[in-house]
Formats: sequence, C-alpha cells, structure tokens
Amino acid sequence: MKKIIYLVALATTFSFTACVTHRVHDEVKAKLNACETDLLAAKASAQANETKLNELKELMIKNEKENIGLKRDTSIIGSNYRNLTSKYDKLDQLNSQLMDRLNKLLAGSERDNVKLSGDLQLTQEQLLKKQDELKALEARLNQQKKDLEALGDELKKREARVNELEDILKRKDQAANDLKKKLSDALYNFENKGLTITQKNGKVYVSMDESLLFQSGKTNVEAKGVEALKNVAKVLDQNADINVMVEGHTDDVPMVGKGEIKDNWDLSVMRATSVTKIILTGSNIDPKRITSAGRGEFFPLDATKTADARKKNRRTEIILTPKLDELLKVLGSN
Repeated sequence: MKKIIYLVALATTFSFTACVTHRVHDEVKAKLNACETDLLAAKASAQANETKLNELKELMIKNEKENIGLKRDTSIIGSNYRNLTSKYDKLDQLNSQLMDRLNKLLAGSERDNVKLSGDLQLTQEQLLKKQDELKALEARLNQQKKDLEALGDELKKREARVNELEDILKRKDQAANDLKKKLSDALYNFENKGLTITQKNGKVYVSMDESLLFQSGKTNVEAKGVEALKNVAKVLDQNADINVMVEGHTDDVPMVGKGEIKDNWDLSVMRATSVTKIILTGSNIDPKRITSAGRGEFFPLDATKTADARKKNRRTEIILTPKLDELLKVLGSN
C-alpha cells in the first residue's frame, strides 16, 4: 500500500513538473495502471481470503461441536468401560469360585461314580427284565386281539342269526294277526255268543263255551257248534302252515261215572276228540297238524267256586300256532 501511495504522489509531482518528459510521463502512467490492476487483484484476493476465513470459522465451529460430542461419547464409553471392567472382575471372581467347587466335586466324584456304575448296571438289568415282560405282554395282547377279532366275527354271525330270528318271529306274529282276522271274519256270527278269539304269545286262541258245543255231561257236539267248527276248519284248510291243539276243559264238580265217562278227565278228552273229528271231517287238513288233549279241571279261567266261574271253566279251546320250522332250522344251525 505504501508503494502505491508513493507512486501516486510521484505521479502527482510529475504532473506539476514542467520539465518531465513525455516518456517519463508514459512510464508513470503505465506504472499507475499496473498499480490499479494490482490494487484490484489485491482486493479480489482479500475478498477471497475473507470468504475462506468465514468458511474456516464455520468449519471450526462445526469441529468444536463435534469435539464436544466426542468428549461426551468418550465420557460415556469410559463409564461403560469401567462398568464392564467391574462386571468382568466379578465374573472372574465367580468363575474362580465355581472352578474351586468343580475341583472339589471332581475330587469326590470317583466314589460316587462307582456307586452310580453299580446303580446303572442294576437299572440296565431291570430294564432288560421289563423289556422281556413287555414283549410277553405284547404277545398276549396280540393273541387277545386275535381272539377279539374272532369273537367279533362270531358276534356278527350271531347278530345275523338274531336278526334272522327276529324277522321270523315278526313274520310269525304277523301270521298270527292275519289268522286272528280270518277267524274273526269267519266266526263273526258266533263271537260274544259263547265264542271268543284272543291272541297272545304269538298264538291265536279260539275258546268255545260248553253251551255252544255240548249239553251238560255230553260229548256229542250240538248243531250250532258244528257250524262254528266247520267255519274254523275252512280257515285252517286255507292255512296249511298252522298247527292246531284242541284242549277240553271241565269245571271242578266231580263227574258221576256212568258208562264210558268215568270222570272229568274222560269228559275233557272225549270232548276234545269230538271237536277234532268234526274239524277233520270233510276238509283237507292233515291230521298230523292236530293234537287233542284233555285238561280236566286243572286249568281254570276262574278258580272261584261260583256258578259263573264254573261256567267259564267248562270250555273247549282251539289253540292255533304258526309253524316254527324256519325258527327251529335257524336254532338248529347254532
């Protein structure tokens, strides 16, 4: 700057000096221009330097902030390091204690190992024994399984037979129902007139009072009784799968023996036989289907000693049973 001021002063001096030559004037002017150029360059450099200075200040502020952060992090890390060092020391101490205990345990484990070895041997022997028992149990279970399977097959067969029997019994009951209906239709005019038709236990019972069939103490069937029996015979003729039992019943009044009828046994048997012969006469019924029997006084409907009771007991019963050939065949196969 001093140089520039000096040159300016010198130029001014020369401008006032009349004896300065033109050449010198040009030189001075050239130097003056050069100085101005240097001045502009110096200003530009100063401005650039000031910009760099500001940047450096900002960088310094940033570095100071980072330095503060680093100091804080360093303090935290140092604190953590001290904590870790303390923990490590404690762990190291604990490890030493555990090693001591382990050494003591190892020192005393030899005798324990001998005992454990013996216990292990015993346990192995017991395990082998249990394995043998388990194999034997498994064999028994397999045999029981086979037995159960065989039993299951047998039960299935039995169930099939039971179902077959139930079906036969149902058909038997249905046959009894159908038979009862046919008899009711055929004997419609006689029902509740000394004749009743009932069904029980798969059988149909046609019960005829003495008054419908016989005179007192007689064995010959009256005309109205013959008509009823012929109607029964028609139904039996159309149903060949029905077995017939004719039973004669008397009351408990002793029979005074005259002629061939000596007692109530004779009377009941002869009446059953008379009824049987009428059913067979004029029909195609196989006699093998019919059985005649005398029951005497020993199967009363009413055991009281009254006249009404004795009248009920003097009867002839025709018991009709559907044949059980199918059922007997199934039962025989068992």
